[in-house]
Amino acid sequence: EVELQRFHSSGAGGQNVNKVETGVRLIWKGTLSDGSEERVVAECQQERSQLQNREKAMILLKSRIYELEKNIREREKQKLQDSKSSIEWGSQIRSYVFHPYNMVKDHRTEVETGDVQSVMDGDLDAFMKGYLMMRLSEETP
Repeated sequence: EVELQRFHSSGAGGQNVNKVETGVRLIWKGTLSDGSEERVVAECQQERSQLQNREKAMILLKSRIYELEKNIREREKQKLQDSKSSIEWGSQIRSYVFHPYNMVKDHRTEVETGDVQSVMDGDLDAFMKGYLMMRLSEETP
């Protein structure tokens, strides 16, 4: 995945700079966790040794890839934060009516049941199925 290119360094160093390929360029072509194709380049020509430059370039390359992945995670986290609704009056998910009649209604999916006691005992399968069906219909065009 990583391509190594060597080149003559520039700058101070005298004859060694001119005759030895101490500069190193690493090119990574790969796929990030979000599926996007990226090309990341890191180069180093600070040291007199090609091995030291290669190690520094590899550290730099890893840090750049890490930053890209970190940005992806932050965007996904922000997307989740944005999708959360605010907790305020009128934004309830479910209503439970015990008197004068028995009913539980999910306001997101419009699923209703008259068996309040089974819902209170933990039987939420109908509501979970309704929510999953709603999410599935949102994702498919």
